[in-house]
Amino acid sequence: MRPENYEAQRQPPSYDYELNIGPNHPGIEGNYAFKLRLNGDRVIAGRADAGYLHRGFEKLMEGRLWIQNLAITPRICVPDPVPMEVSYCLAVEDLCGLVVPERAQWLRVMQLELSRIAAHLFIFGGHAATTGMYTPMFWGIADRDLIPDLFEEMTGGRVYHIYNIPGGVRRDLPDGFGERVTNTLDYLESRLPDYDNLLFTNQVFVHRARGCGPISQQQALEWGVTGPNLRATGLKFDVRRDDPYLVYDQLEFEIPTEAPGDAWARALVRRREIKESIRIIRQVVARLPTLAGPIRCPIPNPLAWNVPAGSTYTRVESSKGELAWYVVSDGGERPYRTHVRGPSQMHAVQVLEQLAIGCRIEDVAQIMFSLDACPPEVDR
Repeated sequence: MRPENYEAQRQPPSYDYELNIGPNHPGIEGNYAFKLRLNGDRVIAGRADAGYLHRGFEKLMEGRLWIQNLAITPRICVPDPVPMEVSYCLAVEDLCGLVVPERAQWLRVMQLELSRIAAHLFIFGGHAATTGMYTPMFWGIADRDLIPDLFEEMTGGRVYHIYNIPGGVRRDLPDGFGERVTNTLDYLESRLPDYDNLLFTNQVFVHRARGCGPISQQQALEWGVTGPNLRATGLKFDVRRDDPYLVYDQLEFEIPTEAPGDAWARALVRRREIKESIRIIRQVVARLPTLAGPIRCPIPNPLAWNVPAGSTYTRVESSKGELAWYVVSDGGERPYRTHVRGPSQMHAVQVLEQLAIGCRIEDVAQIMFSLDACPPEVDR
């Protein structure tokens, strides 16, 4: 007679083991580490570990003049630095009661939407590469490089622009810039069908991304998910529309949504957002020639600028989600306290750790790239 535990005895023993992805690994987004505990090829638990890149921005800013911090803010999210600049300037302007000239507001919107397109093209390539498709990555980087060309001409900086200052922007557009922006937008728009054929209708990508890392709308709200990741659950929330800033209330654009909340839906939302950003920039290009006047308002001597005491909370919609600054002034030449509410804090830690449980090891990288996290935002 067989013993009662015969079937258990004849099965090979199963062991849990640990595996680190990152911080230097092609399957991780940036200098970041994700420490996994697995059984076979299934993830039992995951723990995010930041701190391998830039860190401590908030404390650094407390020791520098208000104007000096403009060089720090874009480094908090390198792929999409413009919202960091703009939201910090909005906070200082709110504390000081500065009224930004209308032309400067339109210029900021142009820069913000160009940065959004560049960030989405960048993440397309990374997401595709996690499923074994490298051509979209090469395409995305090459097409994205056209936008830093525009930034270099517009701001003087290719990666870190430091174009926005409290009260406006540093300089106006060069002659013929609107035409060059339009030509770039025409090219990028013509490329979208190619991306659809190569990636978004490719059955390899569709099969891998559908059902991978799903988030329900209820979970998204409980976990603090924002941006494209939230809109991929079907909730049409966008700070640009629901809490307008700059001149977004004067622009026509749609808020793309998808229902499934999985990696496939998150990719589709970003694909559709590129189309809407192109639409917004075209409206800005058409409007700028009719706007004369200054590009910034007068400010005190930046090296001896005592910002009035008080606190403020300003938010914008970055390519990653809702980005906000909480800034406190004690009336001195430096911030008393700064705090960044970066969307990646939620997406790259709480959400990623939850979605990784139960998934297969080959989907861990795809889930992270589909969330579009920016590691420096976590350990800022």
